[in-house]
Amino acid sequence: QVQLVESGGGLVQAGGSLRLSCAASGRTFSTSTMGWFRQAPGKEREFVGTISWRRASTYYADSVKGRFTISRDNVKKTVYLQMNTLKPEDTAVYYCAARVVGPGLGYMEEEYAYWGQGTQVTVSS
Repeated sequence: QVQLVESGGGLVQAGGSLRLSCAASGRTFSTSTMGWFRQAPGKEREFVGTISWRRASTYYADSVKGRFTISRDNVKKTVYLQMNTLKPEDTAVYYCAARVVGPGLGYMEEEYAYWGQGTQVTVSS
């Protein structure tokens, strides 16, 4: 079992930055692929980015590439989402997720068995 708790959300002006954290419990964090997703009001949840456990390789959605960075600290069992140059369209509830089976990156919601409760990010114009 993996439990995930996100933090760091809030209200920020366009052009600003936020760093989200996702703290995990459980023994399998260091070998889990982690993902970030978001859901804006009235929209489906969408992929933001992912980080592998072995080489900490990352991959991002085109909409955030160059602005967002995912990192992980396996000792602290925490994954981070650094968000820079935020735009109003980044407003959403952000979720972290863990995939405990399989190497590499994870792009699809269906791959992830464990999810956090979400943290709200609001970007004002």
